[in-house]
Amino acid sequence: MSAMCDYYRAPDRATATLRPTTVRNRSKPLRGAPVFDVVEITWVDPDGSLGSLVAAIKDVPYSDDLVETVTLYPPPAGAPQSEEAWLSLPEDSPYLDGPQIDELPVTARDALAEVDDSRLLEVARRWTMEPLCPFSESDDVVDLVRELVALARRAQESDELLYCWWIPD
Repeated sequence: MSAMCDYYRAPDRATATLRPTTVRNRSKPLRGAPVFDVVEITWVDPDGSLGSLVAAIKDVPYSDDLVETVTLYPPPAGAPQSEEAWLSLPEDSPYLDGPQIDELPVTARDALAEVDDSRLLEVARRWTMEPLCPFSESDDVVDLVRELVALARRAQESDELLYCWWIPD
């Protein structure tokens, strides 16, 4: 599970991975970098927790292949291929400590975007019952669900995909 995740939308992979080691926080834009439309979340990784939210939305059991992301950074093609290569990586290598940028599938974006507003409370409650949800029923997660749904709707309307900049544990 990840400590910090920035979910954001972008028109393409090149834009999504611009300045890959920089957080996507819209309140601190960098000169020459795009200002991303971001939802900042703690503990909602794209591989597990977000997949459990999509499961709650679709009212299906969670499975590892429900939200199949594509890792864009660090580039999988450049990953070390042997134990010796892993051991020789510098301490600040993104392959060791991140960050990581993943592209979410259009199916995840559309599942989020197409949730009826009248179901948001139900979806939030159902999500807290999912094993990979980092929140409990006592947490108020409906606002978080609402933010993710709104981001997905803006991405869908702009024909963009969702991405996650995160630091895996």
